[in-house]
Amino acid sequence: MLTTLCRQNDSVVDTMIKLFKVKEKQREMSENANGRAPVKKQSAGELRLHKDISELNLPKTTTISFPNGKDDLMNFEITIRPDEGYYLGGIFVFTFQVSPVYPHEAPKVKCKTKVYHPNIDLEGNVCLNILREDWKPVLNINTIIYGLNHLFTQPNHEDPLNHDAAAVLRDNPKMFESNVRRAMAGGYVGQTFFHRCM
Repeated sequence: MLTTLCRQNDSVVDTMIKLFKVKEKQREMSENANGRAPVKKQSAGELRLHKDISELNLPKTTTISFPNGKDDLMNFEITIRPDEGYYLGGIFVFTFQVSPVYPHEAPKVKCKTKVYHPNIDLEGNVCLNILREDWKPVLNINTIIYGLNHLFTQPNHEDPLNHDAAAVLRDNPKMFESNVRRAMAGGYVGQTFFHRCM
C-alpha cells in the first residue's frame, strides 16, 4: 500500500512538472507571437550596474565604452587621459568585469595599457584599496573611476605593486618623471619595454 501511494505521488509530481513546462512553453510562444523577444531576467548585479552607469558623472579626462555592445554591461572599458601630473598626455585603458553579485563584490579591474606606475604592475593589476579590503556595497563604479584617476595625479609609493617604480618615485622624483615619459613615448625603462601610449 505504501509503495502504491509513493508511485501515485511520483506520478502526480511528474504530471505537475510537465504542466509547468507546458505553461512556460505556451508563455514563450505567445510572447514570440506578439513580436516580443523572450525576456532575459536580469540579476541584482546587472540592475545595480545599470543604475550606476546611468548615474555616471565622469571626469573630463575619462570616457567609457562597451566593446561587446550595450547588451553586455557587465564588461566594459574606461579610458583615462590625465591632464596633469607625471602622466599628462598619456592614454590608459582599463577593463572592468562585474560579477552578478555586484555590489557585494568589487569589480575586477585591469589596466590594458602597460604602464610604468608604482600602483599598477606590469601585468595590469591595480593597487587601489577600494578594489580590495576597503570595498563596500555602498561604493559604485563612479567611485572606482575617480580612484583610478587619482592614481595618475597622485601615484603612491607607500602601497606599491611595482616596487621598482615606487622606489624611484620615493628616492628620485626627477628620474621617476623621466622614466614615465620614456615609457609613455614607447621605449625601455631598465629591461622592460613599454608601447607608446600618448
